[in-house]
Amino acid sequence: METTPYILNEFKAFTLQSKIANIRALFNETTYSHFPIVKNNQLIGVIAETDIQGLPKNEDTLENYYYLSNLFFTKESTNLLEILKVFASNETNLIPVINTKNEYLGYYDLIDILHVYKDTPFLNNEGVIILLEKELRDYSFSEICQIVESNNGKVLGLFISETNSTTVKVTLKFSAQDVNEIIQTFRRYSYQVLSNHKEDFYLEDLKDRSDYLRKYLNI
Repeated sequence: METTPYILNEFKAFTLQSKIANIRALFNETTYSHFPIVKNNQLIGVIAETDIQGLPKNEDTLENYYYLSNLFFTKESTNLLEILKVFASNETNLIPVINTKNEYLGYYDLIDILHVYKDTPFLNNEGVIILLEKELRDYSFSEICQIVESNNGKVLGLFISETNSTTVKVTLKFSAQDVNEIIQTFRRYSYQVLSNHKEDFYLEDLKDRSDYLRKYLNI
């Protein structure tokens, strides 16, 4: 999905000559955790709101505190998931955007990017979300898709939600008329179904058998 229409320039980037008082005022006016620093239209850093608020209230310029800056960014051609990764790994709600010449173009606001993600078919389309677990050496995305599609379902999206040295957990979203058959097929292929589903007749059957056994033992 295209994200470049969401590049913002509502507030101008800081420069090394920006006064600390003005930078503090912008952070007080907005909810941004970070803001970019440019020099000759080149991104040279990102300054955090928490670092600025701890500085003396004086007319010093950012140049004197440039050592506090960090550097992270995304390019205009970066895909949506990579952009979300940059947000998460830097614990920020703003990311500077640069082009192939490393020229500063503007910034992404986390709220805008989350709205873009919300409109993807994975989240926006109706479907069943299932959490699967299997040994790391045995799982396969192609196998998961084949199981869904061989039962006349359609995969809307899947991703690895957790992994360790032995197992992997996969979150899958799909649409299908016979959800139970897909769930049972996963079990036949040695996938554990960790999520609960009203269409899962296997769990209901286990419950019935357990109730029957309990009644039998009470005779």
